[in-house]
Amino acid sequence: MHYDYCSNATNVIEAGKPLYHQLKGKWNQLYFENHNPIVLELACGKGEYTVGLASVFPDKNFIGMDIKGDRIARGSQAALDSGLSNVAFLRAGIQYSEEFFQARELDEIWLIHPDPQVRDRDEPKRLTNPDFLKKYASYLKPGGEFCLKTDSSFLYEYSLEMISDNPSFRIMDYTDDLYQSPLLQYHHGVKTHYEKIFVSKGYSIKFIKCIRL
Repeated sequence: MHYDYCSNATNVIEAGKPLYHQLKGKWNQLYFENHNPIVLELACGKGEYTVGLASVFPDKNFIGMDIKGDRIARGSQAALDSGLSNVAFLRAGIQYSEEFFQARELDEIWLIHPDPQVRDRDEPKRLTNPDFLKKYASYLKPGGEFCLKTDSSFLYEYSLEMISDNPSFRIMDYTDDLYQSPLLQYHHGVKTHYEKIFVSKGYSIKFIKCIRL
């Protein structure tokens, strides 16, 4: 069902659609048709953060990126139901992100509760490993922000170390308990389904905010 939905949804970009290979460096021109800042949510899942932030910031453009069509379909429908014209969903793997984003095209990148990939052999899949951080740094404008939210202490500590070692980023704020921190304002009141479950089970939410130098 998600195949039919995504192939017909006007706010979903996927292989086989006309814009799929044309948007790199031209998101504002070809899709959003404005000059507003562009915010990318990686591994967006059902798009809860993409849609939530787009509602809070109508003067920004939001792209939710995920490979799972059934998840993107839910986010797409939520955005359409809310009448949000500042939302797009890109169905593609993050490892291919350089095919869709040009250097210095993005103003913000958000990574919300990604799989921590705790096994050593899975480090290449961790979305804050040095290779991925290098990609993000390329896409972000100087002064652009990269934010991570996670319930995983392992990924939080790993990400702090990797970002600290990356000369393209400077960590501005971080906390291992977002809900008990002044940094809660940066969360903009958006909670994903899984985040609500984590919190109800007593897990603290970790948060890192850094800037592209």
